[in-house]
Amino acid sequence: MTDSTPLAAAILTGGRASRMDGVRKATLTVGGAPIIERQLAVLRQVAAPVFQVTSAQAPGEADLIVVRDAFPDHGALGGIYTAIVASPHERTLVVACDMPFLSAALLEHMAGIDADLVIPRTTRGYEPLCAIYARPCAASIRERLTRGELEASRLPEGVRVAEVGPETLAAYDPDGLLFLNVNTPHDYERAKEVEGRSKTSRDRIMDELGP
Repeated sequence: MTDSTPLAAAILTGGRASRMDGVRKATLTVGGAPIIERQLAVLRQVAAPVFQVTSAQAPGEADLIVVRDAFPDHGALGGIYTAIVASPHERTLVVACDMPFLSAALLEHMAGIDADLVIPRTTRGYEPLCAIYARPCAASIRERLTRGELEASRLPEGVRVAEVGPETLAAYDPDGLLFLNVNTPHDYERAKEVEGRSKTSRDRIMDELGP
């Protein structure tokens, strides 16, 4: 963990995974470990506690504290809101459960930024499911939820926002893998292929270095 303001982390697991035939994406194996175990290994370096936000029907994962979604059937934005208001800390790192390549170094960098919302912005746009939200974000998000405006990438109003832009992201994520998420069987195969290539590269380097 960092020595900055206390930071909790929430993993959102309540999606229906319709494009994965309902499979629990957090349990899919990449590089010999379930995605959620890979995430926990990273998140526990930068945040405590780590808890899970999920729907009323979904099971808990990895013996995490389970928080039920305060806005069921309101998509990722409902999960983000629930994470903010259920968190024991002022600031909460919110991540989707299907991202196998989280970077502790980047998350530590984000944790050190003083803002109500610290959000990565790639060339494709904002990444709201790997962002740090402070409590002031909750009111604006709740208003949108009650109006049925569920676009998670739309920024909360009236809060201090810090963007982590493409140039900064590239320094922490040179291979462009951090925001790869497993939404489809094709995504899953790609994640396994990428991890396999990375492992082969690491093994080759270790062989070259010798004992």
